[in-house]
Amino acid sequence: MTGNPLDPVLGKVAEALAKVVIQSAWNQSGKLFGWMGGRLNEGTRKLIYSASQQYAQNYQERHGTLKVLGMQEPVQIESIYTEVQFLGKEAIRQYASLEEIEKAYAKRSSERRFQAEDRKKQSGIKVANQKQFLMVLGQPGSGKTTFLRRMGWEALKGRAGRYQYACMPIFIELKEFNTSDIDLKKTIIDELATCKYPEPQRSAEQLLDQGKLLLLLDGLDEVNTNSEALAIQRIQKFVDRYNQNRFICSCRTAAYQSRFRRFSDVVMADFDDNQIRQYITNWFSSKTDKVAKMAYKCWKLLNQADYKAAKELAQTPLLLTFLCLVYDDSQSFPKNRAVLYGDALDILLKRWAAEKRVAHDSIYKDLTVALEEMMLAEIAYKGFHAKQLFFSRSEIMAQIREFLANNLNAPKHLDGDKVIDAIRIQQGILVERARSVLSAAGDGQR
Repeated sequence: MTGNPLDPVLGKVAEALAKVVIQSAWNQSGKLFGWMGGRLNEGTRKLIYSASQQYAQNYQERHGTLKVLGMQEPVQIESIYTEVQFLGKEAIRQYASLEEIEKAYAKRSSERRFQAEDRKKQSGIKVANQKQFLMVLGQPGSGKTTFLRRMGWEALKGRAGRYQYACMPIFIELKEFNTSDIDLKKTIIDELATCKYPEPQRSAEQLLDQGKLLLLLDGLDEVNTNSEALAIQRIQKFVDRYNQNRFICSCRTAAYQSRFRRFSDVVMADFDDNQIRQYITNWFSSKTDKVAKMAYKCWKLLNQADYKAAKELAQTPLLLTFLCLVYDDSQSFPKNRAVLYGDALDILLKRWAAEKRVAHDSIYKDLTVALEEMMLAEIAYKGFHAKQLFFSRSEIMAQIREFLANNLNAPKHLDGDKVIDAIRIQQGILVERARSVLSAAGDGQR
């Protein structure tokens, strides 16, 4: 991996950001608002530039790095970022029945992908520039948070960036709002105050009123369930009140209820071969890695028949990161499919939620992670022997009821729907391909 490539551009980023803040202080008649004293002297300029410099540095340190899955050192998102693609929301449910899904998958079984390659994809940055209100949906580990962070950095770079609007990005983790105290405006004011912008409250109001903010609202699904309805209501009111600004929100596909009126919904597309190869090339980009041809060797190994299971996992950015860490350590991948899927399941069940510091209700009383793994393995085993990749909701519900009754003395009439939805929404291990049709999250994993 390379070092920090961003320090040389921080000065230019601060200049671009200071310009946005200063522009927000002018009213339509060309006069400065009162909070700047009616004129913009050199002292005020320096104060705004200094605050902007601090803001850019804070953004880079807080949202410009990636450190997941036990990585020893963080890496710069700038150095490994791979362009993402979106599908329209109709991609969530394009099939009407279990039979249609099985036929569609059979046609592409050689690729072991579920998402159709012929479905129209759009560049993530292009869509972000086109849509003022954008909802980014995707499975756990699909890169939603990284995309939002990246868009913030592109906005910070001003004309040097790829975001076409002069905006100050405000990245907000919605999981922090786990009580009834959900106040986006206060959060913005606090961000400005931390960097010592002059009169942060009035600065925030002017930025909002002039439409100079890009609000990056990450993790709608991570809001405490007790506060979810209130959070949605307050966010919607905030969007309506300050509708001249730009908004990008993220949410797990399974948890989204299409409650935001103004927002255009898109779905993160799986990584294709070009994206997988680009990510690997970015990951192994140090001089030492280039001399050793690490990226080339990793990509070549990943395409060998013995490692087909690893190639399937690589379609998800989080699991591709895991594979790069494995290869960096051993210059190989596990050949045993069960071992590899077991590691992936461990990431989705335990490590990812723990690293994101997201607290969810338990799937079911006394159902430990170990027992849940056993339950899912039992369902997968039965499907494997039946050569079945897709399941009706009632099939899985019956198997869950049986497992819980046999292992935890659960009542036979327990609400299996709630258990399925918890696994689907919180962990993303089960995916609803069509109404009441489910499969494992790994498109094409058997």
